[in-house]
Amino acid sequence: MKKVLILILFVLISIPAFSQEESELGAWYMYFGNFRFTESPWAIHGELQHRNHNVLGDLEQLLIRTGLQYNLKSGQVSFLAGYASINTGTLGESKENFHENRIYQELILRQKLGKIGLTHRYRYEQRWIEESDFRTRYRYAVFVNVPLNTKELSDKGAIYLQIYDEIFINGEKPTENSQFFDRNRIYLGLGYRTSPKLALQIGVMEQTSTFRSKTQLQFSAFHQLFSKK
Repeated sequence: MKKVLILILFVLISIPAFSQEESELGAWYMYFGNFRFTESPWAIHGELQHRNHNVLGDLEQLLIRTGLQYNLKSGQVSFLAGYASINTGTLGESKENFHENRIYQELILRQKLGKIGLTHRYRYEQRWIEESDFRTRYRYAVFVNVPLNTKELSDKGAIYLQIYDEIFINGEKPTENSQFFDRNRIYLGLGYRTSPKLALQIGVMEQTSTFRSKTQLQFSAFHQLFSKK
């Protein structure tokens, strides 16, 4: 456990390296869960994300996402289709917010390079935003997971480093308020697997969009559940 605390401290100390002078520090608190049906390729995916403009208290977004996932037997490929509900708040004391309904489809490819786990995620979104035109968006993310003290990421007690980069591209023609490039996210974090079914993660993400750059702390829990036979 001391090693975990030292590694977490290292991540927190690294925050300034991700930040720009004009950036603000926010925090995202996230839960990801997969309910896998035993001896079946099907699973139900669920997410809850509470995003803050600051570390806590000023809501930026509340995101609830779910979907139905199909996994190939090899475990290297997954297909997922689902729905997301997003409430977006306003920076500061204002309580104004707007709502978005979103449908999405994604393809996930997994591979191993020695001990390193590599995941590619391709996502296509259809977005219905309150008081706005219908929009679409393409997203590509690559995740790199590096175990630090075990051979496998799934081992209990595993400590691992995660790096990811995700780019967002709008599907519509550029306008005054929207460009083809929507945003990019780059992340560095540390994870600790408390059991084969649960991992906890802390990290720092720098998000750059057409109009601003912002640094986010991220606290995540990843939970894998299996139905009984």
